[in-house]
Amino acid sequence: MLAYATLGTNDLARASAFYDELLSLLGAKRFMEEEKFIAWASSEQGAGLGITYPFDGRPATVGNGTMVALQATSREQVDAVHAKALELGGTDEGAPGQRMDWFYAGYFRDLDGNKLNVCFIGS
Repeated sequence: MLAYATLGTNDLARASAFYDELLSLLGAKRFMEEEKFIAWASSEQGAGLGITYPFDGRPATVGNGTMVALQATSREQVDAVHAKALELGGTDEGAPGQRMDWFYAGYFRDLDGNKLNVCFIGS
């Protein structure tokens, strides 16, 4: 159902370096790049994640209650992505752990303050 999600940034070069390293752990690579926009995906059929300068030219801000979830293939991958986000300068919003019997997740904010989750859904 989800085609892609886009997060705002105030520094495209800094944000793209963060996401290049982080999303490579999930098998994603850049699939679209323009002067003010970059997007990553792990397959041609899957959902993508983009970063962009806001179209209206005003500063990017975070949405209260907005979060993007990145799907991992294992609990170990959740741990690795969460740790990498913090290593790259992101901030912790909830250490990786079992949230429900079938849901393992860690939460963090990127360099612009956007909230993300990396999760493994399964048993």
